[in-house]
Amino acid sequence: MPGTDDTPWDHEVDILIAGSGAGGMVGAIAAHDLGLRSLVVEKAATFGGSTALSGGGIWIPNNPTLRKAGRSDDIEDVRRYLHAVVGDRVPAQRVDAYVERGPEVMEMLHRVSRHMEFSWCPGYSDYHPELPGGSAAGRTIEPRPIDARKLGDEEKKLLGMDIPMPLGLWFTGYEARNLMFMWREWKTRRMLFVAAWRVVSNFFLRRHMKTLGSALVARLRLTMRDQGIHLWTSAPVTELITREGRVVGAVVERDGTFVRVRARLGVLLATGGFERDPALRKQHLPELGRPDFSAGAPTNTGDGHRLGAQLGAAFDLMDDAWWMPSIALPRGGVFPLVSERCIPGMVIVNREGKRFVNEASPYVNFVHAQLEGGHVPVYEIFDAKARGRYQFAGILPGKDFPRSFYRSGLVTKADTLPELASRIGVPGDALEATVARFNGFAAKRKDEDFHRGDSPYDNYYGDHSLPNPNLDTIDSGPYYAVRIEAGDLGTKGGLVTDVHGRVLQPDGTVIPGLYATGNASAAVMGNEYAGAGATIGPAMVFGYLAMEHAAGKSAS
Repeated sequence: MPGTDDTPWDHEVDILIAGSGAGGMVGAIAAHDLGLRSLVVEKAATFGGSTALSGGGIWIPNNPTLRKAGRSDDIEDVRRYLHAVVGDRVPAQRVDAYVERGPEVMEMLHRVSRHMEFSWCPGYSDYHPELPGGSAAGRTIEPRPIDARKLGDEEKKLLGMDIPMPLGLWFTGYEARNLMFMWREWKTRRMLFVAAWRVVSNFFLRRHMKTLGSALVARLRLTMRDQGIHLWTSAPVTELITREGRVVGAVVERDGTFVRVRARLGVLLATGGFERDPALRKQHLPELGRPDFSAGAPTNTGDGHRLGAQLGAAFDLMDDAWWMPSIALPRGGVFPLVSERCIPGMVIVNREGKRFVNEASPYVNFVHAQLEGGHVPVYEIFDAKARGRYQFAGILPGKDFPRSFYRSGLVTKADTLPELASRIGVPGDALEATVARFNGFAAKRKDEDFHRGDSPYDNYYGDHSLPNPNLDTIDSGPYYAVRIEAGDLGTKGGLVTDVHGRVLQPDGTVIPGLYATGNASAAVMGNEYAGAGATIGPAMVFGYLAMEHAAGKSAS
């Protein structure tokens, strides 16, 4: 049970924040801006959490970067879109708070920090642009690249993706699309010259460039340092301390010692999801055949969930996740598949050799279709032509897959479709019929079964040198099959919170002094996903709103 004794405090702050992802860091920066003294404690030896492992996109409409690019929105359009996406799965007041207050978060960051530099990702469509208020032009922004040497000794503690790039090459999320098609489209071939320049300049300047989620975390951490906000790593919260029903602090394990930290105005849980805890996954999530295929931070084991449960907190969305079709890499870990599912000359089939969904659909929706139909695993089928044109999981076009991919069973190759079907255990006649039907759709430039290519979202990672960027024939052997699992980027379920980020009990009453944001809280997106960055955006916004409430600057 949470501590309630009167033992003296070892350390005192206004706000204690558990977790160093975007939600926790923005909460700390907001607290400082409000005149509060905060401390961020991080369970891992590194900082950044799942934010640092992500693409770093932020979906907060009407932010300063979008307005500067001429992409401001009518707030009613944004509200209409988000309500259409989320439906009634989440209280409307929380959705409205996110829409209305989100821009303030980015405005605050730009006002207080010299490190906040972002770019709009033009054309990276909302995930459901066809819904009322949706935007085909996109509302996602991403952090600009940054030299991690600015972090000094802390650079080695910055968590990041384990994607080795040759000769220090780096690229942004928006540029990844151009990199994918630089063999196919003249306008993207400039990436060859950009890549060459970056390799050369890195050599002479000795830069340690970071992009994507690592760049966002680096910028937030530099801002915290400018403000004098302390960050303890290898410092998990082991219990919350209450007095008269109010959370007033916590016990933090630091360097083998248990430190009692007083938090005068409360504790913000930004500890991430429970995707890395086998027991909690087994209790709440669908059975996938092994503990997880998760790309979340390794230390996301539901610490905030357990701390909240000890105080009788309510939970929601525990059976859902930020699903992502993924491949299990032979060397360990997973690789999320986004652009790979938009390759024109391919289909994804179940164990019956049949298509079951629009392959290019948003990743949460794709895996929902997998789970609802029991389609785990599935196989992505493509031919030599596609292998020669498009990258796959970081493997450049025209290169064969590593031998380990074949030995592990991740990739299967055969000269004919019937032979390929036999090797992966699906009916040969069904696979041939599926491919033949799809080839007919490619010829007509229209997917009559699942409408692949109809949405601007589908087209973003498609090949725009083709009449339909998402459709091409599969007819040039040898043929390949890649085994795809139902992976995730983290879990959606967590503590139920209100518009101020306050943690609630099942009867709707507030647990005083306890706040939550990010994947420690139940997602404001419900079972859906509005656009790239719709995990990080809400984490930042509700971290900000929680600190505003703790400081007494908002309505109760």
